[in-house]
Amino acid sequence: QVQLVESGGGLVQPGGSLRLSCAASGSIFSVNAMGWYRQPPGKQRELVAVIQSDGSSNYADSVKGRFTISRDNAKNTVYLQMNSLKPEDTAEYYCNADVRTTWGGRIYRYWGQGTQLTVSS
Repeated sequence: QVQLVESGGGLVQPGGSLRLSCAASGSIFSVNAMGWYRQPPGKQRELVAVIQSDGSSNYADSVKGRFTISRDNAKNTVYLQMNSLKPEDTAEYYCNADVRTTWGGRIYRYWGQGTQLTVSS
C-alpha cells in the first residue's frame, strides 16, 4: 500500500507565501507524475500543477507565475511553493502521485488526505 501525507496548509494574508509538501511512502517501485489539485468551497476539484519524473511541469493558468511545483525524487516528495496568494486561492489542496509498486506492474494513482489553505486578512 502507498500513503501520501500532505503538510503546510494554514491561514495566510493576501500577498503572502506558503509551501505545501507531500511525501509518498509505502510499497513504491517508482513514481511517475506527481501533482497538486485544489477544491474551493462549493466547487469541483481542479488541477493546480503537475510535475513529471524528469522535472517538466505544467500549471493552471490561474497560478502561473505565482506557484512553483518541484519534487525530490530521492524522498518521493512533491512541493508547491505558493507566492502572491489571493483569497481565491482558498481551497482544500490535495496531492497525488502515479505510482508503480512493482517492476513492470501497473501504475496506480494515489491521493493525499488534503490540507486546507485559507487566504484572508
